[in-house]
Amino acid sequence: MGYRLSKITTKTGDSGETSLANGIRVQKNSPYISALGAVDELNCTLGMLASKPLSSVVGSVIAAIQNDLFDLGAELSQPGKFVLASDRVEFLGQQIERFNASLPPLKEFILPGGSETAAICHFARATCRSVERVIVSLEEIDPALSSVRLPYLNRLSDLLFVLARVLNKEAATAEVYWSSSVSRTARR
Repeated sequence: MGYRLSKITTKTGDSGETSLANGIRVQKNSPYISALGAVDELNCTLGMLASKPLSSVVGSVIAAIQNDLFDLGAELSQPGKFVLASDRVEFLGQQIERFNASLPPLKEFILPGGSETAAICHFARATCRSVERVIVSLEEIDPALSSVRLPYLNRLSDLLFVLARVLNKEAATAEVYWSSSVSRTARR
């Protein structure tokens, strides 16, 4: 493979514009660039998680997701082109079932936290939901009816929730349960 990014500083974005992969120039605050930036933030958050000691099975799933997110970015940078494959939604669903099978049923809502890796995973989950909102806004102005991006992101946030629980379990760290304001007041 040749060099894809041989020149990093181009100065073509100094005026607040950038190019999509198809060559079209857009403002850096366009819905496409906002969506690309949100996906990048999610991928960076997963990169923070991947930098921590993880089991090989969790690490390989995170790596697969990061590659999927690059595919999603490629899709977003080329309006009208679909890159993220529908089988990736199925992959996430399979991973949810696989990891959830080892967890006890939830009886209460849990707070984001516990171990450091679980907390990062919860942050990635919340970031994923933000990405989903940005993509919904983009699709309001440019519907991508054939795209699997929204089902993928919806499944991904579910998987990240399950993985956060798995990471707490692997770290032998108890989950932190929500205590509603009603129950906190009743204990006084």
